[in-house]
Amino acid sequence: MIAKPAKLFETNPDWREHWAGMPEFVQEAQKPYSQIIIRFQTKEDLENFALIIGQTLTKKTKSIWHPFKSHWGNGSNYIWKNNSD
Repeated sequence: MIAKPAKLFETNPDWREHWAGMPEFVQEAQKPYSQIIIRFQTKEDLENFALIIGQTLTKKTKSIWHPFKSHWGNGSNYIWKNNSD
């Protein structure tokens, strides 16, 4: 007999009991000190500016932090703590 595959979004109806006592997560918004709009007339102008500031920019780039700051974070603010001891 072939086992029935689990549903992608199947959840335990008692999920709240597993989350009891978990710390609250708050994502603080990272607001810039200032922001500007820069327009480039040519692809070469964009590429030259990217070299000057040392960041990767493409036609699809909508925003950046300068100096570079990953929107994914670098993990340096995370601490792994094992509470099972």
